[in-house]
Amino acid sequence: MAILDSKGRLFGKVSLLDVGAALVILLVVGGLFLLPGSSGSSIVQTGSSTKPIEVDVIVRGLTVAEPQAMLKALAEEKKTNIIIRNQPYGQVDILNVKSLPRTVAVPQPDGSVKPLPDPRPELNYTLDMVVTLGGDAEIVDDGPVLGNNKIKIGTPMELEGQTYRFNAPVIGVRILDQAKAG
Repeated sequence: MAILDSKGRLFGKVSLLDVGAALVILLVVGGLFLLPGSSGSSIVQTGSSTKPIEVDVIVRGLTVAEPQAMLKALAEEKKTNIIIRNQPYGQVDILNVKSLPRTVAVPQPDGSVKPLPDPRPELNYTLDMVVTLGGDAEIVDDGPVLGNNKIKIGTPMELEGQTYRFNAPVIGVRILDQAKAG
């Protein structure tokens, strides 16, 4: 009996093509276990460090029954929950709440433009503010990360408390030095 017959079978039973396919499958499966890719890397493995950050978010046109009470409540709470790109992160500190004036550009007789308070009564129920949030973030090569989400200007956030939940995009990010933050 010959090792290879006229139809390309080993010992008349197994095709060389079947043997080749089985070897390729075994090599692929073995490669997956022996040489894993970088898809499983985490922030911790990339040499990151944790530093305090401050994040400014802006709230424009928030409709609320009592704007001044809302400002006071935010300032007194000192903590809020944040949701970054629809991913809950947890609590961060509220460092500062600053109300922004609602103005309208009014042309003057000399051709200049002057900002004056907007007289529309419905704006008594509208709030614009900048909220400064603080917390610890992982610092990687391309910026701070909170809860697997990079924090950069333009990142959409939601602030959530006991009686509120509203959207606020990031307008400023500051990575603080450890000595200054403490």
